[in-house]
Amino acid sequence: MRQIVLDTETTGLEHSQGHRLIEIGCVELIDRKLTGRHYHQYLNPQREIDAGAIEVHGITNEMLADKPVFAQVADNLLEFIGGAELIIHNAPFDIGFLNSELNRLEKGFEPIERICGIVDTLVMARQRHPGQKNNLDALCQRYGVDNSQRDLHGALLDAEILADVYLLMTGGQTALELAAIESEDRGSAGGGTGVRRLDSRRPALKVVRAEPDELAEHELRLAGIDKASGGNTVWRR
Repeated sequence: MRQIVLDTETTGLEHSQGHRLIEIGCVELIDRKLTGRHYHQYLNPQREIDAGAIEVHGITNEMLADKPVFAQVADNLLEFIGGAELIIHNAPFDIGFLNSELNRLEKGFEPIERICGIVDTLVMARQRHPGQKNNLDALCQRYGVDNSQRDLHGALLDAEILADVYLLMTGGQTALELAAIESEDRGSAGGGTGVRRLDSRRPALKVVRAEPDELAEHELRLAGIDKASGGNTVWRR
């Protein structure tokens, strides 16, 4: 399964008011593992960036003066994300801007949602944590993901952080906080806790399978639960 975690930065909040994309960041997951492949591009929006937006991401028109326009990168972007499932926090915002840019080209490009699956992690977080803050910073705190470098929003950094949050939120494991690793890090990073990004080229983890007597004991326990619950044991579904 190929998934792309995607984030964007823009000149303002509403593409319907002529605001444009200025940064796109993507990281690739295959079978829920980070591959190390990514797509990152700054864009010249050909318009002024709102002052409020600059306060959020720190990107100015001067920084983008020599960057390509969206038309120059559209094919490469679509090649990278095409056919994948996109993981996006507040997906309507980013998808709306991407489709707006594609529509400007008048080349008959299909909407993003027709060439990619879409998973909105904001919707997912609200379902799992109703009544709580579910922005990316709040989720980082909740799941122990290091966002200390996130002084300003940035599409690639936010995509990398969201990948960690998504894997933890959906039950995946992105790190092993072993004592030896913590001890090794203490000198340089304060022995931090939370998520550690592992090298995608690392050897596969060893699978330790249950012994026959362990399986028999497990089955006996399930039989007891099954009897007490009237055949509604969740683990047998």
